[in-house]
Amino acid sequence: QVQLVESGGGLVQAGGSLRLSCAASTRTASGRTFSVYGLGWFRQAPGKELEFVASIRWSGVYASSVKGRFTISRDKAKNTVYLQMHSLQPDDTAVYYCAARTISTYATMTSLGNYDYWSQGTQVTVSS
Repeated sequence: QVQLVESGGGLVQAGGSLRLSCAASTRTASGRTFSVYGLGWFRQAPGKELEFVASIRWSGVYASSVKGRFTISRDKAKNTVYLQMHSLQPDDTAVYYCAARTISTYATMTSLGNYDYWSQGTQVTVSS
């Protein structure tokens, strides 16, 4: 199965920046390789539901709350997805998860139900 290893979280002051990365290991012990057709970022603040942040297949798609501040990118050679976050606000405080879709058929990538692998999550805290 696919493993997603996430890093880059931490504590920043309001207005600051962070870059999250998520590397996917797609080769199993048996030698089979999974293809990653799409990658996404979600977040969950305390007491709130899991929220879509951004996704990428060929180009980036963003939630309105982060559009213009966050940038998603993908390095297919490294099987890694990034989330560059600028102008962070206290409302951005949450646990951030990356997710991968290994099913080739089209599905909206703003829905968490259309991803089949998830990272363990990393905490992002933005102080006022």
